[in-house]
Amino acid sequence: MMSIDLNADLGEGMGTDEDLLEIVSSASIACGGHAGDAPTIRHILKTCKARGVRAGAHPGYADPKRFGRFRVVMPLDQLLGQIRSQLFLIRFIADEVGVPLSYVKLHGALANQTAEELAFAVGIFATIQAMDPKMAVLALDNSEQVRAAKAVGMPLIREAYADRAYTGEGLLVPRSQEGAVIHDVEAVIARCLRLAKAGEIVAIDGTVLKSTSRSICLHGDTPGAVDLARDVRDALEGEGIAVAAQQPEVPE
Repeated sequence: MMSIDLNADLGEGMGTDEDLLEIVSSASIACGGHAGDAPTIRHILKTCKARGVRAGAHPGYADPKRFGRFRVVMPLDQLLGQIRSQLFLIRFIADEVGVPLSYVKLHGALANQTAEELAFAVGIFATIQAMDPKMAVLALDNSEQVRAAKAVGMPLIREAYADRAYTGEGLLVPRSQEGAVIHDVEAVIARCLRLAKAGEIVAIDGTVLKSTSRSICLHGDTPGAVDLARDVRDALEGEGIAVAAQQPEVPE
């Protein structure tokens, strides 16, 4: 049976975590940078354990006032320190709860920057790999994140976005641009089905992008996120596509 992963960004204070954890197969958990705190992380990890949901870390720029969605100019060592601190926190709690952390997914501006800048992405991923060589990265397919993961030898899970518009080059349309977030439920469902069945995503300019992504991100902070996630899962399963966490590509 064909299958695909549904992942959501959780622990961001949206009040939808419990409901989304009944729908998704992977949870990317904010770990104190753009959002998240120890009690929230612990609760989500315990829920993941109880429901069989794969858990991952979701670090970003330590800029909660702007939700980590703006690039912050700082020395690279300072940024790497922020990432390490976030990963130390969530790993400590995960060990305490007895839940394996399977992957890292970068958040917001940090994710966009690593998707665009190969050398920057290599530096970030090498730091994460040094902390845990078995940690996979959930990476935007066809971006510099994928190339960086391969360069440093990280296990790789390719990701696509259900509710975000793509440029013709395969990157995400900036949120400042009209149409960057897709609110039409039927359009989101159609996109997910096309990706799962045909490996295609249509960009905002009409370009048909090829993708081998087997994980679809559903944003937890999108209005109506729970209903949208449930509708997407129902549509996939209605087409005979199972929702399940996917094994990472192992580096050669």
